Formats: sequence, structure tokens, C-alpha cells
Amino acid sequence: MWKCLDYLRPGDTLVVPSLDRLGRSIQDLISIVAGLRKRGIGFQSLHESLDTTTPGGRLVFHVFAALAEFIRELIVQGTHEGLAAARARGERIGRPPAMTEEQVRHARGLLTDPENTITSIAKLLGVSRTTLYKYVPELAAGRDSLVPNARPGQLPSAERRVK
Repeated sequence: MWKCLDYLRPGDTLVVPSLDRLGRSIQDLISIVAGLRKRGIGFQSLHESLDTTTPGGRLVFHVFAALAEFIRELIVQGTHEGLAAARARGERIGRPPAMTEEQVRHARGLLTDPENTITSIAKLLGVSRTTLYKYVPELAAGRDSLVPNARPGQLPSAERRVK
């Protein structure tokens, strides 16, 4: 279809048997027909008797476009109202947290043992190192602060594993 649209030149008219053969949604149709119009190309749909090369056809098409925009705005409004209602009911919106509070406590406990690496703790908990750093923000300051009596540079490399 895109090759066909690229082939058209100003003064041409694209004729389709039905609107549903040109685009999957009203928004697609509006976008395609608007692009054709900017390039000086007409549009006709045989089944719907729609012809944008005439003033009446352009009027009908603009009515379709206005209705499509109205419907889209209703959908957006309904979505916002639904989210607001869910928040008012105290429901969680969005993706669930990657780590539970219990997992965070467990991770902090494991991090106090100098034998455990961040990589091995993350694997044990089934999360990424990045997630572990996100949920245990004190790791960003350095792991030495989490391990009692640790000297700087004493902590293990990534090769050691949690027992």
C-alpha cells in the first residue's frame, strides 16, 4: 500500500473499494487522506460514495474526522476518570513492585555478610542488580556502609556466591 501511495502524483485520485481497505482505524484513514490532500491528490471510496475531490465529499470526510476526534477524546476522558476512580478506591495503578518489603529486608540482611556479592544476592532474589540498587538505595553510597566492621576495599568480587 505504501508503494501505491508513494507512486501517486498531484492531480491523481486514489480510488479504493471501501474505507476499511485503506486503513485499520479512522485515525489511519484521516492521516492518509490528509497526507494525500496536502500533496494535491484526491481520494474516492466506492462503497461509501466518498469523494474528496468535491466540496461535498470533503465536508463528509471532515465530519468523519470530527467524529473520530470526538470519540478519541471520549475514550481519553473515560480512561482518566477510570484511573481517578481506581486511585480513589486505593487500588494500585501500574506495574507491581519488583521486590516486596520482605525481599528488601532479606537483601539488606544478606548484604551485611562480606561473603555475599551483590550479583549473587540479586540472582537469589530473582531480580537484576539494577533493581537491587533501586530498592536498597544505601548501596549507591557504597557497600562498606552496610557491612559492620568492614574496611574499604575488603568486600568480595562478583565471583563469590550466596550460600
